[in-house]
Amino acid sequence: MSARKRDEPVRLTRIYTRGGDRGQTSLGDGSRVPKLDCRIGAFGAVDELNSQLGLALAAVPDRFRPWLERIQNDLFDVGADLSVPFGVTDRLRVTQPAIDELERLCDELNANLPELRSFVLPGGTEAAARLHVARAVCRRAERDALTADAEHGINPLVLVYLNRLSDFLFIAARAANADAGLDEPLWKPGG
Repeated sequence: MSARKRDEPVRLTRIYTRGGDRGQTSLGDGSRVPKLDCRIGAFGAVDELNSQLGLALAAVPDRFRPWLERIQNDLFDVGADLSVPFGVTDRLRVTQPAIDELERLCDELNANLPELRSFVLPGGTEAAARLHVARAVCRRAERDALTADAEHGINPLVLVYLNRLSDFLFIAARAANADAGLDEPLWKPGG
């Protein structure tokens, strides 16, 4: 077996390690914590969100692909950030430019959408429905990150990133319906 190259983020020759068989796991700094630790829950929710984006990628219009693929990579950075205690320096952290890019995408997509005059129901096209599911998971990941912040302190930009990402996913779902020429499902009081 050759040594891992410096630009190679990970090399796994075996997936199972047995290290977590008794309900403990390692954070990114090597410290061991229970798998019920809220930081594990937070980056687990981020992992679930990333999986939902992978599912959405199977249905979205081609123009969405580069955005979602970039976000999937960013979510690995979010997970890495959450997995290392915030006081540890020289580690991968969420940065303002990632948030700025989400805001730029939100503004770009939203510019061509009709003004909202009602609440939007999740659904419409398959792509929009999958993006709405990802948005809901993103909101849960944000709540889990808030819990981790309250108990341990985390990078505040993680919280901003997740909040902005849920906004983007909402707008992207609306845009997916618009791209398909489909009216989005709207809430009607009383059904």
